Amino acid sequence: MIIEQIYTGCLAQGAYYIESNGEVAIIDPLREVQDYINRAAKNNSKIKYIFETHFHADFVSGHVTLAEKTGAKIVFGPTAKTNFDAIIAEDHQVFKVGDLKITVLHTPGHTMESSCYLLKDKNGKDHALFSGDTLFLGDVGRPDLAQKGALTQEDLAGLLFDSLRNKVMPLADDVIVYPAHGAGSACGKNLSKETVGTIGNQKETNYALRANMTKAEFIKEVTEGLLPPPAYFPLNVQMNREGYKSIDDVIKNSAKPLSVKEFEFMANDTNAVILDVRHQTEFIKGFIPQSIFIGIDGGFAPWVGALIKDTKQPILLVVPEGREEDTITRLSRVGFDNVLGYLEGSFASWQNANKEIDTLRSVSADVLGDKIKENAIVFDVRKPGEFESEHIENVPSTPLSFLNDHITEFPKKEDFYVYCGGGYRSVIASSILKARGFHNVIDVAGGYAAIRNTTIKRTATVCPSTLK
Repeated sequence: MIIEQIYTGCLAQGAYYIESNGEVAIIDPLREVQDYINRAAKNNSKIKYIFETHFHADFVSGHVTLAEKTGAKIVFGPTAKTNFDAIIAEDHQVFKVGDLKITVLHTPGHTMESSCYLLKDKNGKDHALFSGDTLFLGDVGRPDLAQKGALTQEDLAGLLFDSLRNKVMPLADDVIVYPAHGAGSACGKNLSKETVGTIGNQKETNYALRANMTKAEFIKEVTEGLLPPPAYFPLNVQMNREGYKSIDDVIKNSAKPLSVKEFEFMANDTNAVILDVRHQTEFIKGFIPQSIFIGIDGGFAPWVGALIKDTKQPILLVVPEGREEDTITRLSRVGFDNVLGYLEGSFASWQNANKEIDTLRSVSADVLGDKIKENAIVFDVRKPGEFESEHIENVPSTPLSFLNDHITEFPKKEDFYVYCGGGYRSVIASSILKARGFHNVIDVAGGYAAIRNTTIKRTATVCPSTLK
C-alpha cells in the first residue's frame, strides 16, 4: 500500500496518491495531472478512480483532464450534479483499489455534496480518512463558501455538526486524517500548519470536536467572524462542476513571447491587466506604469484570485525569464486561463527599449518611525486577525483583500505609508493604489517584522487564538 500526500504550499492544498496491487486512486488532484500519470506508470500501475471530496471553490481540480487522459472514473459524493460522466456515489458505497477498500462517507455541511473517503487496509482495518473540507487539523470547513442556495450558513453548520458527530468522530482514534487544506486556506479560520493528524488528536485539540459541545455552540463558533469568500470562488466551483479546458491547451495558448512593441500594442488594445510577478525588490526599482504586482514566490494564486476576481480577465505577464509556464500553470490552478502572452526578455527589454517606467518609493521601518513623529499617515494592510492581535497605535485596518472597500480613505495629496507582515502584501497594495492614481503611496520595507525592531509605539499583543 502506498499513500502519498502531494502538498502544494501556495494553495495550502493536499492531493493524494493511493496505490495497491497495480491499481491507483487519486483524491482531489491539481489541475496539472501529468505527475500523477508518471507516478502510476513508473510502478506499472493503472489509475482506476479519481475521488473528489466536493466541488472545490479555491482551485480548479484536475479530475476532468485526468479522466480524459487515463480513462479513470470520477467519483463524487451523493447529490453532486455534473456536466461530465461521473459516478455519483451513494452513502457508504465501497470502491476497491487493489487490496484496499475505500468507503464513501457523505458528510454534508461545508457543501451539500461534501464527502469523506475512509480507506480500509488489506486486513479490513480502518486506516485513513481523506476528510476533504469536512475536517481540517484544528478546524472544520466553513459553511457556504461559494454555493448559494436556500440553506443559510447556520443551516449548513448544523448539518456539518451532524456529519462530524455521526460519521467522523465515531472512528477509532488511530485513524489517520488527511485533510484537503492546511494553514493559509480561506476554507477555515484556524487551520493547523500540520498536514497529517489522527482522529484521536483532533478530538483532543480541535475546538469543533469538543465532546460536550452542543449543536448551538458549534453553529455559533463555526460561523462567528467569517469573512466574505473571495470573488473567484464561485467561478472555480462552476468550472469544477461543468468542466474546463485542458491545461495543455491553456499553456499552448498562453505561453506566447511578445516583443515590446507587441506587448505595448496588446496592453493598449485589449484592456488587459499587466501582471508583474517578479520579486518585490525588483518591482520597486522599476515597472511598467499601471502594472499590478503579485510576486510568483508569495501566496501568488490566491492573491490573484482575491484581487483580480474575474477569471476571464485578459492578462499580460511580466515574469522572470524561465518561469513563464510556471506562472501560467499557477494561474490556471485558480481558473485564470486568459493569459495573452508574456513580455519577451522580461522587464529588461522594456527598459532597453527606453519605454516609460514607474517606480515605488519604499522606506525602512526606522524611517517610518521618524515620519510618525511628524504625524505621518499610515495604513495596515494585513488581515483583520493580524491587526487585532497587534498593530501600530492609531493606525487603521485596511486589509489587502478588501482594499477596494477602503479606497476613499487614502489621501489624494499627502504622502502616506502602507505596511503588511513582511513587505510582500504592502507592495501589492501599493501597486494597486498607484494604478488607481495614488502616486503618494510609500511602502514600508520588511513590514511589521521590521517595525517590531523599532521604538514605534504599538498596541499590546493579544494571542490570536483568543480572538473571535
